Amino acid sequence: MIITKVNEKLSIMAQPATDEFQSFADQGFTGLINVRPDGEDEEQPGSEQEAAAAKKARMSYTFIPVTLPTVTESEVAAFQEALDEAEGPVVAHCKSGRRALHLYAIGEVLAGRMRRSEVQEFGHLHGFDLTEAIAWLENHFAQRPNVRGFFDERTCSIQYVVSDPETGSCAIIDPVLDYDEKAGAIGAMNASAILQYVMENALSVEWILDTHPHADHFSAAYYLAGQTGAPIAIGDRIVEVQKIWRTIYDWPDLSADGAHWNRLFADGDTFNVGSIDARVLYSPGHTPASVTYIIGDAVFVHDTILMPDSGTARTDFPGGDASSLWQSIQRILALPDTTRVFTGHDYQAHGRAPRWESTVAEQKQTNIHLEGLSLEDFVKLRVEKDAQLPLPKLILHALQVNLRAGRLPEPGSDGRPHLKIPIGAFDKAAWR
Repeated sequence: MIITKVNEKLSIMAQPATDEFQSFADQGFTGLINVRPDGEDEEQPGSEQEAAAAKKARMSYTFIPVTLPTVTESEVAAFQEALDEAEGPVVAHCKSGRRALHLYAIGEVLAGRMRRSEVQEFGHLHGFDLTEAIAWLENHFAQRPNVRGFFDERTCSIQYVVSDPETGSCAIIDPVLDYDEKAGAIGAMNASAILQYVMENALSVEWILDTHPHADHFSAAYYLAGQTGAPIAIGDRIVEVQKIWRTIYDWPDLSADGAHWNRLFADGDTFNVGSIDARVLYSPGHTPASVTYIIGDAVFVHDTILMPDSGTARTDFPGGDASSLWQSIQRILALPDTTRVFTGHDYQAHGRAPRWESTVAEQKQTNIHLEGLSLEDFVKLRVEKDAQLPLPKLILHALQVNLRAGRLPEPGSDGRPHLKIPIGAFDKAAWR
């Protein structure tokens, strides 16, 4: 089998047999990246079989299934991350090696280590035509807005910086404040990465936006507002969620007027990120307060639609409703087919690398919870699945912070904030 060396870290090749993996390790390769979707032909080994063979050969294994017409920046980022984290040389494969080289070249241009004008010659040097990579880059740099996703491995959340290339203005969407529930410790690693990106790209933060009050992580909205001076915003139905949880927490002093945010958006409200028009779409179902942000050709749906291979969001939280979620999804899918869809969580279905970008067309055609289902079918599927899901481990910790835009409780007499955990609030104990 021919292996083409790209540089000291990366080599590419066509589809190998799994019994060759040990020979790769013997040649000094420490990792294997598979960018070929399962099932492209009957002869190829599946990703699970490859993962097992790589483990046996003591090589790292990363599965990033892509097709060239639908490559996203999240897949490019996953490829670069797999290279960066590998302890030594890596071999990447698809059917021929061409897709792997496309991902690498795109990543090098986005990182500023290669010029777009150099891509075609780079491809020819390694025996491939990279025309699709050039087209992807031209389209990417012409898109408004620019979107950068930040994946938080602890909570499987994706945070976004959405920027206007014309003005340098940006919005931060659904930032995560790090929290270790075992130590009771708060950190700002995610927020600091976002601020570093903003600084390196000379961006000006105009908005910090929450799509809804999160149940699985603390919001960093308040923290980032303090760092940037930007206003924070959420949908105006947050007051309904505040009222629900004020009762659950037995927290009569919690104000249920949304005053912790600088702006409460109603359905159809408009705003701007630099010169780019933005609009708010009320999208309840996961929570009564959920909103979707439409910014240029990008739509940020958070806990509404997941990646097509993962389906849709749960609806069993207080105030959630599967029928409402269905209606919200239909409003999102009524947007133009080319609209870029950015989701807020990715649980890495089938062991693949994190992904967070799709299109309305892809969601219509391939989402496993939507394709061919009626409203009644969807509600039945969603209710049955939700009944089997455990509660997020941080739900009782996070909501009392996120109901106040990410503000921690006021310090006690010892000078430290204290969280309040109601006992028996939910009938979903792990042993039931």
